[in-house]
Amino acid sequence: MSLSPAELEARLRLHALPGLGPRRHRRLLEAFASASAALSAPAAAWRALGLPAECAEARRSAEVRQQSALALAWLEEPRRQLLVLGEPAYPALLAELDDAPPLLFVEGDPTLLERPQLAMVGSRRASKPGLDTARAFARHLAGAGFVVTSGLALGIDGAAHQGALDAGGRTVAVLGTGLKRLYPARHERLAAEILAGGGALVSELPLDCPPQASNFPRRNRIISGLSLGVLVVEASPSSGSLITARLAAEQGREVYAIPGSIHHPGARGCHQLIRDGATLVESVEHILEALRGWQNLAPAPQPSAPADERHPLLALLHAAPQTSEELALASGWPLARVLATLTELELDGAVAREGTRWLGRAG
Repeated sequence: MSLSPAELEARLRLHALPGLGPRRHRRLLEAFASASAALSAPAAAWRALGLPAECAEARRSAEVRQQSALALAWLEEPRRQLLVLGEPAYPALLAELDDAPPLLFVEGDPTLLERPQLAMVGSRRASKPGLDTARAFARHLAGAGFVVTSGLALGIDGAAHQGALDAGGRTVAVLGTGLKRLYPARHERLAAEILAGGGALVSELPLDCPPQASNFPRRNRIISGLSLGVLVVEASPSSGSLITARLAAEQGREVYAIPGSIHHPGARGCHQLIRDGATLVESVEHILEALRGWQNLAPAPQPSAPADERHPLLALLHAAPQTSEELALASGWPLARVLATLTELELDGAVAREGTRWLGRAG
Protein backbone atom coordinates (compact mmCIF):
# COMPACT_ATOMS: atom_id res chain seq x y z
CA MET A 1 0.00 0.00 0.00
CA SER A 2 1.47 3.35 -1.03
CA LEU A 3 -0.59 5.51 1.35
CA SER A 4 1.27 7.24 4.16
CA PRO A 5 0.30 6.22 7.73
CA ALA A 6 -1.45 9.58 8.19
CA GLU A 7 -3.47 9.21 4.99
CA LEU A 8 -4.35 5.61 5.84
CA GLU A 9 -5.69 6.71 9.22
CA ALA A 10 -7.62 9.52 7.53
CA ARG A 11 -9.19 7.07 5.02
CA LEU A 12 -10.31 4.88 7.92
CA ARG A 13 -11.84 7.87 9.68
CA LEU A 14 -13.75 8.85 6.55
CA HIS A 15 -14.93 5.26 6.23
CA ALA A 16 -16.30 5.35 9.79
CA LEU A 17 -18.43 8.47 9.26
CA PRO A 18 -22.22 8.00 9.40
CA GLY A 19 -24.05 8.60 6.15
CA LEU A 20 -20.92 8.54 3.99
CA GLY A 21 -21.40 5.87 1.34
CA PRO A 22 -19.07 4.96 -1.55
CA ARG A 23 -20.25 7.72 -3.90
CA ARG A 24 -19.95 10.47 -1.27
CA HIS A 25 -16.57 9.09 -0.23
CA ARG A 26 -15.40 9.37 -3.85
CA ARG A 27 -16.85 12.89 -4.16
CA LEU A 28 -14.81 14.04 -1.14
CA LEU A 29 -11.56 12.59 -2.46
CA GLU A 30 -12.12 14.13 -5.89
CA ALA A 31 -12.78 17.52 -4.30
CA PHE A 32 -9.92 17.57 -1.79
CA ALA A 33 -7.42 15.12 -3.37
CA SER A 34 -6.80 13.33 -0.06
CA ALA A 35 -8.71 12.13 2.97
CA SER A 36 -6.43 14.16 5.24
CA ALA A 37 -7.35 17.37 3.43
CA ALA A 38 -11.04 16.45 3.45
CA LEU A 39 -11.04 15.92 7.21
CA SER A 40 -9.43 19.30 7.85
CA ALA A 41 -11.68 21.22 5.43
CA PRO A 42 -14.34 23.52 6.94
CA ALA A 43 -17.86 22.17 7.40
CA ALA A 44 -19.11 24.73 4.88
CA ALA A 45 -17.02 23.07 2.18
CA TRP A 46 -18.65 19.74 2.97
CA ARG A 47 -22.11 21.31 2.79
CA ALA A 48 -21.21 22.82 -0.58
CA LEU A 49 -20.63 19.28 -1.85
CA GLY A 50 -24.12 18.29 -0.74
CA LEU A 51 -22.94 16.14 2.17
CA PRO A 52 -25.20 15.79 5.23
CA ALA A 53 -24.34 17.68 8.40
CA GLU A 54 -23.95 14.44 10.36
CA CYS A 55 -20.90 13.54 8.27
CA ALA A 56 -19.02 16.77 8.93
CA GLU A 57 -19.99 16.89 12.61
CA ALA A 58 -18.72 13.38 13.34
CA ARG A 59 -15.23 13.90 11.86
CA ARG A 60 -13.54 14.54 15.19
CA SER A 61 -15.72 12.37 17.39
CA ALA A 62 -14.10 9.92 19.81
CA GLU A 63 -16.15 7.07 18.32
CA VAL A 64 -14.79 7.66 14.81
CA ARG A 65 -11.22 7.91 16.09
CA GLN A 66 -11.69 4.72 18.12
CA GLN A 67 -13.00 2.84 15.10
CA SER A 68 -9.99 3.95 13.06
CA ALA A 69 -7.62 2.86 15.85
CA LEU A 70 -9.37 -0.53 16.03
CA ALA A 71 -8.86 -1.05 12.29
CA LEU A 72 -5.17 -0.08 12.45
CA ALA A 73 -4.60 -2.53 15.30
CA TRP A 74 -6.43 -5.26 13.36
CA LEU A 75 -4.23 -4.65 10.32
CA GLU A 76 -1.08 -5.32 12.35
CA GLU A 77 -1.97 -9.03 12.57
CA PRO A 78 -0.69 -11.45 9.90
CA ARG A 79 -2.80 -12.17 6.79
CA ARG A 80 -4.91 -9.04 7.22
CA GLN A 81 -4.98 -6.30 4.63
CA LEU A 82 -6.87 -3.22 3.59
CA LEU A 83 -7.41 -2.77 -0.15
CA VAL A 84 -7.95 0.87 -1.12
CA LEU A 85 -9.81 1.94 -4.27
CA GLY A 86 -7.34 3.51 -6.66
CA GLU A 87 -4.37 1.54 -5.34
CA PRO A 88 -2.71 -1.19 -7.49
CA ALA A 89 -3.76 -4.08 -5.23
CA TYR A 90 -7.47 -3.24 -5.50
CA PRO A 91 -9.36 -5.81 -7.65
CA ALA A 92 -9.72 -4.39 -11.16
CA LEU A 93 -13.16 -5.83 -11.95
CA LEU A 94 -14.65 -4.42 -8.76
CA ALA A 95 -13.08 -1.02 -9.39
CA GLU A 96 -15.24 -0.70 -12.52
CA LEU A 97 -18.40 -0.22 -10.43
CA ASP A 98 -19.78 3.30 -9.92
CA ASP A 99 -20.29 2.46 -6.27
CA ALA A 100 -17.13 0.39 -5.74
CA PRO A 101 -16.27 0.12 -2.04
CA PRO A 102 -13.62 2.71 -1.13
CA LEU A 103 -12.07 0.23 1.32
CA LEU A 104 -12.07 -3.57 1.49
CA PHE A 105 -11.00 -5.40 4.62
CA VAL A 106 -9.47 -8.76 3.69
CA GLU A 107 -8.42 -11.64 5.91
CA GLY A 108 -6.57 -14.40 4.07
CA ASP A 109 -5.11 -14.22 0.57
CA PRO A 110 -5.98 -10.88 -1.15
CA THR A 111 -4.48 -12.00 -4.47
CA LEU A 112 -7.49 -14.31 -4.96
CA LEU A 113 -9.58 -11.23 -5.69
CA GLU A 114 -7.66 -10.76 -8.94
CA ARG A 115 -8.03 -14.38 -10.05
CA PRO A 116 -10.94 -15.54 -12.24
CA GLN A 117 -13.93 -15.95 -9.94
CA LEU A 118 -17.35 -17.51 -10.39
CA ALA A 119 -20.00 -16.48 -7.87
CA MET A 120 -22.51 -19.02 -6.60
CA VAL A 121 -25.64 -17.94 -4.75
CA GLY A 122 -29.02 -19.32 -3.81
CA SER A 123 -31.62 -19.93 -1.15
CA ARG A 124 -30.78 -20.01 2.55
CA ARG A 125 -33.47 -22.69 2.94
CA ALA A 126 -32.34 -24.84 0.05
CA SER A 127 -33.50 -28.41 -0.52
CA LYS A 128 -31.14 -31.35 -0.04
CA PRO A 129 -30.81 -31.90 -3.82
CA GLY A 130 -30.11 -28.18 -4.21
CA LEU A 131 -27.34 -28.31 -1.62
CA ASP A 132 -25.86 -31.41 -3.26
CA THR A 133 -25.95 -29.70 -6.67
CA ALA A 134 -24.27 -26.56 -5.34
CA ARG A 135 -21.54 -28.55 -3.68
CA ALA A 136 -20.93 -30.65 -6.79
CA PHE A 137 -20.83 -27.62 -9.12
CA ALA A 138 -18.45 -25.76 -6.79
CA ARG A 139 -16.18 -28.79 -6.62
CA HIS A 140 -15.98 -28.99 -10.41
CA LEU A 141 -15.53 -25.23 -10.88
CA ALA A 142 -12.74 -25.12 -8.30
CA GLY A 143 -11.14 -28.14 -9.97
CA ALA A 144 -11.25 -26.24 -13.27
CA GLY A 145 -9.23 -23.40 -11.74
CA PHE A 146 -11.91 -20.91 -10.75
CA VAL A 147 -12.12 -19.23 -7.36
CA VAL A 148 -15.64 -19.83 -6.00
CA THR A 149 -17.09 -16.66 -4.46
CA SER A 150 -20.20 -16.51 -2.28
CA GLY A 151 -21.66 -14.85 0.81
CA LEU A 152 -21.10 -17.32 3.70
CA ALA A 153 -24.87 -17.54 4.26
CA LEU A 154 -26.66 -20.72 5.24
CA GLY A 155 -27.92 -22.93 2.44
CA ILE A 156 -26.48 -22.66 -1.08
CA ASP A 157 -23.68 -20.24 -0.09
CA GLY A 158 -22.30 -22.60 2.52
CA ALA A 159 -22.55 -25.58 0.17
CA ALA A 160 -20.65 -23.65 -2.52
CA HIS A 161 -17.81 -22.75 -0.16
CA GLN A 162 -17.64 -26.34 1.09
CA GLY A 163 -17.60 -27.79 -2.40
CA ALA A 164 -14.61 -25.65 -3.36
CA LEU A 165 -12.80 -26.74 -0.20
CA ASP A 166 -13.61 -30.39 -0.95
CA ALA A 167 -11.76 -30.03 -4.25
CA GLY A 168 -8.74 -28.41 -2.61
CA GLY A 169 -9.68 -25.19 -4.40
CA ARG A 170 -9.90 -21.60 -3.23
CA THR A 171 -13.03 -19.79 -2.13
CA VAL A 172 -13.84 -16.20 -1.16
CA ALA A 173 -16.57 -15.26 1.32
CA VAL A 174 -17.98 -11.73 1.07
CA LEU A 175 -19.63 -10.80 4.36
CA GLY A 176 -22.58 -8.53 5.11
CA THR A 177 -21.05 -7.78 8.52
CA GLY A 178 -17.67 -6.64 9.77
CA LEU A 179 -14.90 -9.25 9.83
CA LYS A 180 -14.89 -9.21 13.63
CA ARG A 181 -18.62 -10.06 13.68
CA LEU A 182 -18.91 -13.22 11.56
CA TYR A 183 -22.49 -14.06 10.65
CA PRO A 184 -24.17 -16.49 10.83
CA ALA A 185 -22.45 -17.86 13.94
CA ARG A 186 -23.09 -21.40 12.64
CA HIS A 187 -20.56 -20.71 9.89
CA GLU A 188 -17.68 -19.58 12.09
CA ARG A 189 -16.07 -22.98 11.62
CA LEU A 190 -16.59 -22.80 7.85
CA ALA A 191 -14.95 -19.36 7.83
CA ALA A 192 -11.96 -20.81 9.65
CA GLU A 193 -11.77 -23.65 7.10
CA ILE A 194 -11.87 -21.13 4.24
CA LEU A 195 -8.85 -19.33 5.72
CA ALA A 196 -7.03 -22.57 6.48
CA GLY A 197 -7.63 -23.66 2.87
CA GLY A 198 -5.93 -20.57 1.46
CA GLY A 199 -9.12 -18.60 0.83
CA ALA A 200 -10.22 -15.15 1.97
CA LEU A 201 -12.90 -13.34 3.93
CA VAL A 202 -13.88 -9.90 2.59
CA SER A 203 -16.02 -7.02 3.82
CA GLU A 204 -16.42 -3.33 3.05
CA LEU A 205 -18.03 -2.72 6.44
CA PRO A 206 -16.36 -1.51 9.65
CA LEU A 207 -14.81 -4.44 11.50
CA ASP A 208 -17.31 -4.50 14.36
CA CYS A 209 -20.42 -3.86 12.22
CA PRO A 210 -23.21 -6.24 13.38
CA PRO A 211 -25.78 -7.93 11.10
CA GLN A 212 -28.15 -5.32 9.63
CA ALA A 213 -30.73 -6.20 6.99
CA SER A 214 -29.79 -3.28 4.72
CA ASN A 215 -26.16 -4.38 4.46
CA PHE A 216 -26.79 -7.76 2.82
CA PRO A 217 -28.14 -6.40 -0.50
CA ARG A 218 -25.15 -4.00 -0.49
CA ARG A 219 -22.66 -6.83 -0.20
CA ASN A 220 -24.31 -8.63 -3.14
CA ARG A 221 -22.88 -6.06 -5.57
CA ILE A 222 -19.40 -7.01 -4.32
CA ILE A 223 -20.03 -10.74 -4.85
CA SER A 224 -21.11 -10.12 -8.45
CA GLY A 225 -18.61 -7.30 -9.01
CA LEU A 226 -15.63 -9.49 -8.18
CA SER A 227 -16.79 -12.29 -10.45
CA LEU A 228 -16.91 -13.07 -14.16
CA GLY A 229 -20.37 -14.52 -13.72
CA VAL A 230 -23.00 -15.54 -11.18
CA LEU A 231 -24.57 -19.00 -10.94
CA VAL A 232 -27.94 -19.17 -9.17
CA VAL A 233 -28.55 -22.72 -7.97
CA GLU A 234 -31.91 -22.56 -6.22
CA ALA A 235 -33.98 -19.49 -5.34
CA SER A 236 -37.54 -18.34 -4.78
CA PRO A 237 -38.81 -15.29 -6.71
CA SER A 238 -38.31 -13.14 -3.57
CA SER A 239 -34.79 -14.42 -2.86
CA GLY A 240 -31.90 -12.01 -2.37
CA SER A 241 -30.05 -14.16 -4.88
CA LEU A 242 -32.13 -12.57 -7.64
CA ILE A 243 -30.81 -9.18 -6.50
CA THR A 244 -27.29 -10.50 -7.00
CA ALA A 245 -28.22 -11.80 -10.44
CA ARG A 246 -29.79 -8.47 -11.42
CA LEU A 247 -26.70 -6.59 -10.24
CA ALA A 248 -24.50 -9.00 -12.18
CA ALA A 249 -26.44 -8.33 -15.38
CA GLU A 250 -26.22 -4.56 -14.80
CA GLN A 251 -22.47 -4.91 -14.25
CA GLY A 252 -22.07 -6.78 -17.54
CA ARG A 253 -21.38 -10.13 -15.88
CA GLU A 254 -22.71 -13.49 -17.07
CA VAL A 255 -25.78 -14.87 -15.27
CA TYR A 256 -26.37 -18.63 -15.11
CA ALA A 257 -29.32 -20.47 -13.58
CA ILE A 258 -30.01 -24.15 -12.90
CA PRO A 259 -33.60 -25.18 -13.71
CA GLY A 260 -35.63 -27.45 -11.49
CA SER A 261 -39.04 -29.02 -11.11
CA ILE A 262 -42.00 -26.78 -11.86
CA HIS A 263 -43.49 -28.10 -8.61
CA HIS A 264 -40.56 -26.96 -6.45
CA PRO A 265 -40.86 -23.36 -5.11
CA GLY A 266 -37.08 -23.08 -4.99
CA ALA A 267 -36.88 -23.44 -8.77
CA ARG A 268 -39.17 -20.53 -9.60
CA GLY A 269 -36.53 -17.85 -9.14
CA CYS A 270 -34.16 -19.68 -11.48
CA HIS A 271 -36.93 -20.14 -14.06
CA GLN A 272 -37.67 -16.42 -13.86
CA LEU A 273 -34.00 -15.62 -14.50
CA ILE A 274 -33.94 -17.97 -17.50
CA ARG A 275 -37.05 -16.26 -18.92
CA ASP A 276 -35.26 -12.93 -18.44
CA GLY A 277 -32.25 -14.09 -20.43
CA ALA A 278 -29.99 -15.99 -18.01
CA THR A 279 -28.10 -18.96 -19.45
CA LEU A 280 -29.77 -22.26 -18.61
CA VAL A 281 -27.18 -24.55 -17.03
CA GLU A 282 -27.48 -28.33 -16.82
CA SER A 283 -23.78 -29.14 -16.43
CA VAL A 284 -20.56 -27.40 -15.41
CA GLU A 285 -19.43 -27.63 -19.02
CA HIS A 286 -22.08 -25.06 -19.99
CA ILE A 287 -20.27 -22.54 -17.78
CA LEU A 288 -16.76 -23.59 -18.75
CA GLU A 289 -17.59 -23.27 -22.45
CA ALA A 290 -18.66 -19.65 -21.96
CA LEU A 291 -15.64 -18.75 -19.82
CA ARG A 292 -13.04 -20.90 -21.58
CA GLY A 293 -10.71 -17.97 -22.17
CA TRP A 294 -10.56 -17.21 -18.45
CA GLN A 295 -10.21 -20.77 -17.26
CA ASN A 296 -6.94 -21.74 -15.62
CA LEU A 297 -5.59 -25.18 -16.31
CA ALA A 298 -7.15 -27.67 -13.96
CA PRO A 299 -4.85 -29.66 -11.68
CA ALA A 300 -3.43 -32.74 -13.40
CA PRO A 301 -5.80 -35.67 -12.81
CA GLN A 302 -4.54 -38.35 -10.49
CA PRO A 303 -4.68 -42.04 -11.40
CA SER A 304 -7.94 -43.46 -10.18
CA ALA A 305 -9.77 -46.72 -9.91
CA PRO A 306 -12.15 -47.77 -12.70
CA ALA A 307 -15.44 -45.92 -12.55
CA ASP A 308 -17.47 -48.98 -11.57
CA GLU A 309 -15.09 -49.62 -8.67
CA ARG A 310 -15.34 -46.04 -7.39
CA HIS A 311 -19.12 -45.91 -7.74
CA PRO A 312 -21.00 -49.15 -7.15
CA LEU A 313 -24.09 -47.41 -8.51
CA LEU A 314 -22.51 -47.42 -11.98
CA ALA A 315 -22.23 -51.20 -11.97
CA LEU A 316 -25.96 -51.41 -11.21
CA LEU A 317 -26.83 -48.88 -13.92
CA HIS A 318 -24.67 -50.57 -16.53
CA ALA A 319 -26.66 -53.73 -15.85
CA ALA A 320 -30.03 -51.99 -16.32
CA PRO A 321 -31.64 -48.51 -16.03
CA GLN A 322 -33.14 -47.93 -12.58
CA THR A 323 -34.91 -45.26 -10.56
CA SER A 324 -33.10 -43.64 -7.63
CA GLU A 325 -35.37 -45.55 -5.22
CA GLU A 326 -34.49 -48.86 -6.91
CA LEU A 327 -30.78 -47.98 -6.67
CA ALA A 328 -31.12 -47.24 -2.96
CA LEU A 329 -32.79 -50.59 -2.42
CA ALA A 330 -30.24 -52.52 -4.51
CA SER A 331 -27.16 -50.80 -3.08
CA GLY A 332 -28.29 -50.57 0.52
CA TRP A 333 -27.37 -46.85 0.50
CA PRO A 334 -29.63 -44.15 1.99
CA LEU A 335 -31.64 -42.37 -0.72
CA ALA A 336 -29.94 -39.02 0.08
CA ARG A 337 -26.52 -40.55 -0.60
CA VAL A 338 -27.76 -42.11 -3.83
CA LEU A 339 -29.13 -38.76 -5.05
CA ALA A 340 -25.91 -36.91 -4.17
CA THR A 341 -23.79 -39.52 -5.96
CA LEU A 342 -26.03 -39.49 -9.03
CA THR A 343 -25.67 -35.70 -9.22
CA GLU A 344 -21.88 -36.03 -9.25
CA LEU A 345 -21.93 -38.83 -11.80
CA GLU A 346 -24.26 -36.80 -14.03
CA LEU A 347 -21.90 -33.80 -13.86
CA ASP A 348 -19.03 -36.13 -14.80
CA GLY A 349 -21.04 -37.39 -17.78
CA ALA A 350 -21.06 -40.94 -16.41
CA VAL A 351 -24.84 -41.24 -16.10
CA ALA A 352 -27.91 -39.71 -17.70
CA ARG A 353 -31.54 -39.46 -16.68
CA GLU A 354 -34.45 -40.43 -18.90
CA GLY A 355 -37.78 -39.74 -17.27
CA THR A 356 -37.69 -41.26 -13.79
CA ARG A 357 -34.89 -43.73 -14.59
CA TRP A 358 -31.12 -43.39 -14.60
CA LEU A 359 -28.81 -45.14 -17.02
CA GLY A 360 -25.05 -45.53 -17.20
CA ARG A 361 -23.12 -44.13 -20.12
CA ALA A 362 -20.46 -46.18 -21.84
CA GLY A 363 -16.81 -45.23 -21.21
